[in-house]
Order: sequence, then C-alpha cells, then structure tokens
Amino acid sequence: MKRIYSVLVENRSGVLAKVAGLFARRCFNIDSLAVGETFDRDVSCITIVSSGDKGTLEQIEKQLNKKIDVIKIKTFSEAESLSRELLLVKVKYNKHNRRDLFEICNILGTRIVDTSKSLMTIQMCDTPEQTESLLQMLAAASISVVEVARTGTLALQKCIMSEK
Repeated sequence: MKRIYSVLVENRSGVLAKVAGLFARRCFNIDSLAVGETFDRDVSCITIVSSGDKGTLEQIEKQLNKKIDVIKIKTFSEAESLSRELLLVKVKYNKHNRRDLFEICNILGTRIVDTSKSLMTIQMCDTPEQTESLLQMLAAASISVVEVARTGTLALQKCIMSEK
C-alpha cells in the first residue's frame, strides 16, 4: 500500500535532514521525495511517497506530527491525488531508429528539448506510471538510453466538488 504525505515545514536549514532521519531511524522506506518552497518563502512543502502496511503508514504520520518544524501534514492515497513527475531522458538515435523514437514521443506526448547529430533529450511531465512507460517503450524499441534524470513525485489532493 502506498501513501502520499504532503508535509508543510518551516523553511530552515536542517529540516529535510530531520525528516529523512526519522525515516532512516525507523526503517521506513521513501519511494519518492520532492521539496520546494510554497507561496510563502518561510514555508516549504515536502512531498513524500512511502509504502508499507497500514500500521507502518499510520506510524509515519504520527512520527511526522511529532516534529517541531512540521506545520501541517496532509495524507492521501494515489487514487485521491493528482501526481506528476518530471523526466529528462537522453537517448542515442540514428537513421534506423529515429522514426520509432519520434513515434514514441508523439504517442506519449513528450517534448524534444535538445538534439545533436546522434543524441536527443526528451522531456516528459506526467504521472509516475507514464514516465515509467516511456522508459519501457524506449527499451522495447532498442533505443539506447544514455542518461536519465527524474524528479520526485509532486502531488496535490484532487478537488472535491461539493453538492448544492
């Protein structure tokens, strides 16, 4: 079972280390981690995706709530959230696989952001599952991946329409 924790913290040095240390000390796994300032420069949002059984996931939330620098925690499941990840992937191409590469990019709605005679950098901003699909499709097409850079998952809870 996976859980997403959106943790608002005071934007000070050492806060991320304290949060990560909590996970390390308790042997909790971090599947994904992303940190950034919010609209308020004094507050950062740490988005953590973690997996485990129900008890482990509840324990993570309890331990996070004990941290002094934590302002607020929102937790939600993958089904309750909109998740995005940024992926940059540099691939080798030639005249034989160029058409396949463009077709994959077109199907998945990626953007080509840099090219040279034999290298191309592709950008994708989508769900973690879709970014993984891109990498699998490149491998299946025997397109050589030179380098990959991905952000951690960013997530917001889905908007809930209130009935009138």
